[in-house]
Amino acid sequence: MRPRRKDYFIAICFLMPALALIVCFIVYPVLDALYLSFRSWKGIFGTPKVWVGLENYVGALTNSLFWDSLMNSFWFIVGGFLVLMPLSFALALLITSKLKFTRFMKTAYFMPVILGTTTVALMWTYILNPEWGAIAEIFRWLGLDNLVFDWLSTPTLNVWCVVLVNEWMYAGYNMLIFAAGLVAIPQELHDAALIDGCGRWQKIRYITLPLCKNSFKIFSVLCVTGCLKVFDIVWAMTRGGPNNISSTPAILLYTQAFQYKLFGRSSAYSIILLVAGVCLSLIMNRIFRQEDDLYM
Repeated sequence: MRPRRKDYFIAICFLMPALALIVCFIVYPVLDALYLSFRSWKGIFGTPKVWVGLENYVGALTNSLFWDSLMNSFWFIVGGFLVLMPLSFALALLITSKLKFTRFMKTAYFMPVILGTTTVALMWTYILNPEWGAIAEIFRWLGLDNLVFDWLSTPTLNVWCVVLVNEWMYAGYNMLIFAAGLVAIPQELHDAALIDGCGRWQKIRYITLPLCKNSFKIFSVLCVTGCLKVFDIVWAMTRGGPNNISSTPAILLYTQAFQYKLFGRSSAYSIILLVAGVCLSLIMNRIFRQEDDLYM
C-alpha cells in the first residue's frame, strides 16, 4: 500500500523541529565560520568584516603552535587506542560476565562520566599536586622523593597526565558501547564454542572480537573526532600551558578568538578541524567496511 499524502505531511511535521534545531545550531554556525574564515574581524558588531582571501588559512597552517597543538591531539588519539580501548573493552567483558556485584561495578565505572569534566579535572589536579597531593604523599612514603615534582608543569609529561585522566574519565562511557556489542552476541555461539572445546581466550579471539566490530568502529570514530576537538579537560587542568606546551587545536582557536580577537583566524582553525574530522571519520568507516566485507 502506497503511503498517503497525509502521512507524508505528518512525518514532515514531526521532523521539522529537529531539522530547525540542526539548521540553527549546526548548519548556520558552520556556514558562518566558513564565511568568517575568509575575512578579518575583531568581533565588534557593526565593524566591517574585511575580505582577506586565504590569508587566515595560510597563517593558520604556517603557525608552529597549530602543529604543536595538533600533535597533542595525536597523543590523545594514541592514548585512546592504546589505553582507553583495551581498558573499556576489558571493563565491558567484566560487567557482562556472570560475576557478582556487576551492578555495583557498572555504577562505579560510569561515575567519572556523571561527575563532569570540571569536577574530574579539579580532583586530579589536587591528586597530582606535588606538595600535598595523594600521589606525591605515596611516593614520599615509599622513599621515592626524586619522583615528586610538578607533573602538570613539566613539558610533555603534563600532556600525558591529562591524556591518562581523560582515558580514566571516559572509560565508563566507552565501556557501555562495548557492552552493547557484547550483549548482542547470541548465546548459542558461546555454547557451541564451549562444546567444541574453546577456551575463554579463544572465544574472545574468534567470536567476541569479530562480532564486536561495529562497537570498535563507533569507538574509533568517536575517539578520533573527540580527540581533535578536546578542550575542557585540558583547559581545566593546564590552561594549555606552560607556554602552550599542552595546548590543543580547540584551545588555540578559542584563544585566537576571545583573547587576541582574531575571529577570522579562529574560524579558519575551526574549518580545518572540521575537514580533518570528517576525513578521518570517512577513513575509519572505510577501514571497518573493508574488514566487514571479509566476513560476509
